Amino acid sequence: MISADLNIILPEILLSAFALLGLMGAVYTTKDKTGGLLVWLTAIVFVALAAWIGLTGEGTRVAFGGMFIEDGFARFAKVTILLSAAAVLVMSEGYMKSRGLLRFEYPMLVALSAVGMMMMVSAGDLMALYMGLELQSLALYVVASLRRDSVKSTEAGLKYFVLGALSSGVLLYGASLVYGYAGTTLFSGIITTAQSGNVSLGLLFGLVFLISGMAFKVSAVPFHMWTPDVYEGSPTPVTAFFATAPKVAAMGLFARVLHDAFGNAISDWSQIVALLSVLSMFLGAIAAIGQTNIKRLMAFSSIAHMGYALMGLAAGTVLGVQAMLVYMAIYVTMNVGTFAFILMMQKDGAPVTDISSLNMYSKTNPGRALAMLVLLFSLAGVPPMLGFFGKLYVLRAAYEADLVWLAIAGVIASVIGAYYYLRIVFYMYFGSEQSEQLDNSRGGILGGFLIASALIMVLGIANMFGVEGAAAAAAGALVN
Repeated sequence: MISADLNIILPEILLSAFALLGLMGAVYTTKDKTGGLLVWLTAIVFVALAAWIGLTGEGTRVAFGGMFIEDGFARFAKVTILLSAAAVLVMSEGYMKSRGLLRFEYPMLVALSAVGMMMMVSAGDLMALYMGLELQSLALYVVASLRRDSVKSTEAGLKYFVLGALSSGVLLYGASLVYGYAGTTLFSGIITTAQSGNVSLGLLFGLVFLISGMAFKVSAVPFHMWTPDVYEGSPTPVTAFFATAPKVAAMGLFARVLHDAFGNAISDWSQIVALLSVLSMFLGAIAAIGQTNIKRLMAFSSIAHMGYALMGLAAGTVLGVQAMLVYMAIYVTMNVGTFAFILMMQKDGAPVTDISSLNMYSKTNPGRALAMLVLLFSLAGVPPMLGFFGKLYVLRAAYEADLVWLAIAGVIASVIGAYYYLRIVFYMYFGSEQSEQLDNSRGGILGGFLIASALIMVLGIANMFGVEGAAAAAAGALVN
């Protein structure tokens, strides 16, 4: 019995063993001199595991009495998490090395956080959920404050830790209420207790606290307050990581809890998630307008985009989950390219984050400016970019679930949010001339990711590279 269970969680075991061996090996050898090698090794392991999970997995398998679920939904989320984490690691190597931040702990902490994320999207029990969530979070607290000589980085790590601990407490309190009123921590047991129209007040309170704890992890309003400061204070590659893989994991966990544990009580949580969605979309759209720091701008952008993803979940249907998965896959791809561009924003070798530094950038770097224009249009949801189709999916899911007001609110928020993306385009193509331009160094790996992401936004409109079909299968596995 135990061997069958271990076989199901083999990818997580292998990644954990790799991280622990990497830590031990680096400690007893040359320490930080192995940082660059470990970054590439970790990225290769991520890609290999993603290929293994994506190509060999089939059906639904359950381990440890239902605590761990390996199905189409989990596989889709894991592949997205691992590939985005690998991309960010490869992008970060040059930046971290040039600033003396490429310590051997960095790729190993990313690997351990990835294990936690994989656990989150496969959780079938409240205890497994918490274990995965905390493994991810503890590693992220450390990498946020990796730049120890920077007050902002230290502040970012501390804020993330304190507010993260608070959210964990809220989530645990909700889990204890759910256990008390359902009599079990297994999602399969909770769903039989939580019948629509028959949810006890205590169980409903537990659900609200669970949603609040998970909303913190996806930066949903009103649990978003940590996001701008942490995004600004963390090293840029770490910010890129925060904006990609952990968001997919948290949204996957959100869907897993709502559908696997409370799938019979959609009417009880749909309006709560819809409220989180509309608040996130509008605050993210409006608050970003006044931002001049591109990392803070991307933080509010992330809040708004999580609002759109939550719109899919609020629908409470198979189409809604499918729309959320498609949206997250597109969102991650857009962010990888955008942060590759941000990492290339340097003047005299020093990072620059002020968007006014992009004045007339198209004259000195027309190729990069064009690629960034495509990504910004996609982030804004301008047709025919792939980002437009992502928003169309979630709007359609909300409309078909009779949440017409939410779909209308999403359209309005999208129009407002387009302003701050188009403002960057204005700076790049029509801004004032400035004597000092950003460095015109070779793009290398970063340029490759920027161009590849932009091409995906344009070419993906043909068939979405199969993501649509995979998301449909994944959604069916979760909801059915």
